Amino acid sequence: MEDFLYYNSLYDLYGSLLTEKETTAFQNYYQEDLSLGEIAEIKGVSRSAVAKTIKTVLDKLNYYEDKLHLYQKNNLLADSLQLVDILEIKKRIEKVLSM
Repeated sequence: MEDFLYYNSLYDLYGSLLTEKETTAFQNYYQEDLSLGEIAEIKGVSRSAVAKTIKTVLDKLNYYEDKLHLYQKNNLLADSLQLVDILEIKKRIEKVLSM
């Protein structure tokens, strides 16, 4: 479940960087909850081809996050909104800016 939420969050941030084929595969698998076999049947390809596309998408999303850190930055900033101590908020914002 944690991976599901994480990858949907990454998709929200980086989905526009994916190809149309990758976008469709991700949406079918992660958002429409279709199985690899169901997607393969719809697309007229093998199950392993769909699995490979999904793996490629996840690899790309992880790569983008490793380079840009948008998910991590968003979480740090969201957590900072819960703080009261202005000095701690300042430290967290400085950390985000240094990423």
